[in-house]
Amino acid sequence: MDFLLLIVMVLIGLGGSFFSGLLGIGGAIINYPLLLYIPSLFGAAHFTAHEVSSISMFQVFFASLAGVIAFRKKSKKGGTGVVNKQLVFYMGSSILAGSLVGGFVSSMLNGDVINLIYGILAVLAVVLMLVPNRGKQQETDDLRFNKIIAITAAFVVGIVSGIVGAGGAFILIPIMLTVLKIPTRTTIASSLAIVFISAIGGVIGKMTGGDIPLWATVYTVIGSLIGAPIGTMVSSKINVKVLRYGLVVLIVLTAIKVWSSIL
Repeated sequence: MDFLLLIVMVLIGLGGSFFSGLLGIGGAIINYPLLLYIPSLFGAAHFTAHEVSSISMFQVFFASLAGVIAFRKKSKKGGTGVVNKQLVFYMGSSILAGSLVGGFVSSMLNGDVINLIYGILAVLAVVLMLVPNRGKQQETDDLRFNKIIAITAAFVVGIVSGIVGAGGAFILIPIMLTVLKIPTRTTIASSLAIVFISAIGGVIGKMTGGDIPLWATVYTVIGSLIGAPIGTMVSSKINVKVLRYGLVVLIVLTAIKVWSSIL
């Protein structure tokens, strides 16, 4: 066992998932640059863009699985939003198809192309983090939404997420709130199930395409499962607004580094 690799990867998984749980954003946006640059900085390993996207996809799968389990426990006590089965069916099946395609196609793309896609997503993430997206607050038993837009948006998000190794929540949630006009509580509850379905497709796609560093992935997942619940717990006790803007700056700097390495 490479002890240095174990320490570095567990800390990356823990740190990335902690801030993901703390700020309520997709873990891959944080973990992708950490996995790309930190292990090589400490001499633990040097991962290609393909390997980074694979590790990130498995991390998203287990983190979203933990989130689904936590939601089910919380929903039994009341106080959570309602998962809309129709919404999950349409968007979930579409994002599953997209993430399967994206996960498989990523193995055929040049590493610079994957980094470029991450760079675009990072810029998009910053915009979505800075612009407030407020959905309808009221719940309704008869939820109506544009199914064509829902299916198309989920499929595109699935492809892009599958390539980079993300769950796509940071794109999906604003679309559900502002475009599909889904009530906020329903969006939060349903998006968790949709992202988990996306992660299933992404993992299958990555396994088909290869480039999965086994032990590095296991160590990162272990760290992620520790960090995410801690971040979620801390977020309810502190004002994370300053941290959110700090993370925006960090993502911007990372995106600049990624873009400069491509150009």
